[in-house]
Amino acid sequence: MAAVTLYHNPKCSKSRQTLALLQAGEATINLVEYLKQPPSAAELRQILNTLGLSARQLMRTKEAVYLELNLEDTSLTEAALIDAMVENPILIERPIALTEHGAVIGRPPENVLTLL
Repeated sequence: MAAVTLYHNPKCSKSRQTLALLQAGEATINLVEYLKQPPSAAELRQILNTLGLSARQLMRTKEAVYLELNLEDTSLTEAALIDAMVENPILIERPIALTEHGAVIGRPPENVLTLL
């Protein structure tokens, strides 16, 4: 069975649904509550590479801190956006499931089934 690292927010319904699907699939789960244990910039770069996304594509643009930090500014570099997500992990889209074979964002939660 697949070993899955799940970047999880227990207050998020999609994150909870994703976790339930992984548990039902009997995956070995390494649960990371990323609001308490945010990924480092290097870890976030690796996650982005595995997902095939840019930092901007992984950002939650409706969070208040997104506007407060003026992150909609298109002149900001990838490194600046990654730093903002490391310092404000609420900006990271959730949940993110990673395996040795790939990664998906659990929106919808059923996306994780492709990893099992």
